[in-house]
Amino acid sequence: MSVHGPEDKAPFLEHLEELRKRLIICLAAVAVGFVISYGFKEKIFEILMLPLVNALPSGQSKHLIYTAPHEAFLTYLKVSLLGGIALAIPVIIFEFWRFVAPGLYEHEKKYLFPIVILSVLFFLGGALFGYFVVFPFGFRFFVSFASPHIVPMISTREFFSFAVRLLLVFGLIFEMPLVVFFMARLGLISDNFLRRQRKYAIVLVFTVAAILTPPDVMTQLFMAGPLLVLYELSVWIAYFFSKKDVKGEEQNGEVN
Repeated sequence: MSVHGPEDKAPFLEHLEELRKRLIICLAAVAVGFVISYGFKEKIFEILMLPLVNALPSGQSKHLIYTAPHEAFLTYLKVSLLGGIALAIPVIIFEFWRFVAPGLYEHEKKYLFPIVILSVLFFLGGALFGYFVVFPFGFRFFVSFASPHIVPMISTREFFSFAVRLLLVFGLIFEMPLVVFFMARLGLISDNFLRRQRKYAIVLVFTVAAILTPPDVMTQLFMAGPLLVLYELSVWIAYFFSKKDVKGEEQNGEVN
């Protein structure tokens, strides 16, 4: 039976202390961003709800409602927290880099920081695509059911939850090329594998789009279209970055 002395626990405790330090800095940055965003909470929420307001029928009140005394206050807190996280992203990336970098090999360090930056940019790109392209069509579809007897009266809480959830989905979808990059570097997939699975991927893409988007064809196409483009981009990423031995094995398997 092996006995672990205090010297074996020291590195682990040092890592925990380093992690705690980085988390405190990140939380402090989010707190500062939260305070700044709270000063502009009405403007931030106004920008977020603009696609819905523009989609409301003419003559309809261009306002959201709240049905509980605390609902508007809590919604503004959530909006401020979202803005605080967005403002703190550079600090979070920097602290993540400082925590992870000492444990990486030199050839791995050159990938990590660009990947972290690109992951943020890809996520923002997906969220912006959802806001500027998908939101207008989706909200027009939903409010099209309004009639003289059915009037849309949307609460701030429900709208914020719906909007953030949809933006999060599009942001995560746009991370596909980076996920493929890591899997290719680990030798888990290759471009040959992705090409062979293309027909199944197309079916899966339209199925996912039908589940995650409002039930109208245009909105589904606006999600499926970028997904297909990202899939093809992922094929080329796997082609350039997958391990050579994996490619060779798959090619030999196809020949045999």
